[in-house]
Amino acid sequence: MRKLPSVLARKLASGTSGSPVLPDMSEVRSRLRDIVGASTNWRDHVQAMQERKALHTLLAKRQEDLPPRRMKDSYLEVILPLGSQPEIREKYLNVHNSVRFGRILEDLDSLGVLICYTHTKQETQPRSPLSIVTALVDKINLCKKIIYPDCDIKFTGNVSWVGRTSMEVKMHMLQLHGGDYSPVLDATFVMVARDPENKRPAFVNPLIPESPEEEEIFKQGELNKLKRIDFSTASLLKMAPTAEERNIVHDIFLNTLDTRTVSFRSRKLPPNSVWMEDAKLKGLQICHPQERNIFNRIFGGFLMRKAFELGWATACSYGSSRPFIVSVDDIMFQRPVEVGSLLLLSAQVCYTEKNYIQVRVHSEVYDADTREHQTTNIFHFTFISENEVPRVIPKTYGESMLYLDGKRHFAAIMKDI
Repeated sequence: MRKLPSVLARKLASGTSGSPVLPDMSEVRSRLRDIVGASTNWRDHVQAMQERKALHTLLAKRQEDLPPRRMKDSYLEVILPLGSQPEIREKYLNVHNSVRFGRILEDLDSLGVLICYTHTKQETQPRSPLSIVTALVDKINLCKKIIYPDCDIKFTGNVSWVGRTSMEVKMHMLQLHGGDYSPVLDATFVMVARDPENKRPAFVNPLIPESPEEEEIFKQGELNKLKRIDFSTASLLKMAPTAEERNIVHDIFLNTLDTRTVSFRSRKLPPNSVWMEDAKLKGLQICHPQERNIFNRIFGGFLMRKAFELGWATACSYGSSRPFIVSVDDIMFQRPVEVGSLLLLSAQVCYTEKNYIQVRVHSEVYDADTREHQTTNIFHFTFISENEVPRVIPKTYGESMLYLDGKRHFAAIMKDI
């Protein structure tokens, strides 16, 4: 796991004794509310959002009007004191006596937004005119299977690439063992800036790399953007499968034909296999005000946590043993989820290989008045099981496309890790 440039290694605050005192996650969320001017009372949220309209005049007309920033300007360190403050441990504890990864997703989402606000902060403005929201979780790769519930965790991160209205944020999570912090995961998020009412794009400060190492980080951010464009262009929702992928699908079809009949419709499940249609779980969430973010939409971290937990349950049920998260990638936030929505989640095992299980979670909101469904997010999770798992087999053409899409995501993850 690549470490951040040493030039970025500064602290947010210092104690009176000279030792660093780092903010915790509750302070992160408190700072976000102050920056935006969000109300802590649901009844006052409409007035608070109305007051933000006046901030339109503070928006830059051009990106060139904004002062450039350095990577170290947005660098933050935040502590999650699971070891030194055991009273917060219960919230993060799972039944296996390790840390709930869904809670970590929530914390990463909040920290990523605060990092971006730190990058765009104007000293003369107590409140930011920008609405900064998560557009994409590019990837989260883990190098530890277990996150311990009784050891302090430290998050670090900074803005690593900037477009005109978007920012890439790289974050790292480390856990204290034997007096030293050891790496647990790397995360790359993409955030977008919008106007005070969260309706139109808004310009953000440009980023100036200061060293060859920072130049390389910035260049990687540009490459990540191009990879996302290429991956989207080649989507199976837009393009036909490649010749190799078509052969894979046809081989699966031939291997599942019932040889006792002469029919394309008669299918037989191979040994140690599961039909894809039998490898899914569904869930429903009523989106209460408690789960709102600073813009009074449902918190993206909450959506990730619920999707992850359903995906984990699906992998657990499929593999008949405890699964461990290996990677999260390509989470698209396609539309916001309003408070009061009925959120429908559907988790599907779409690809397997040896001990690995690739799970896709689709989330949509249901409007009871219009009876319409609208997709809000697609989540991709890679798990590893304690035992080798059955092979998942698609039966229909649509399932075959899900299978190939899962295979593509799995291949990309294996290449990274």
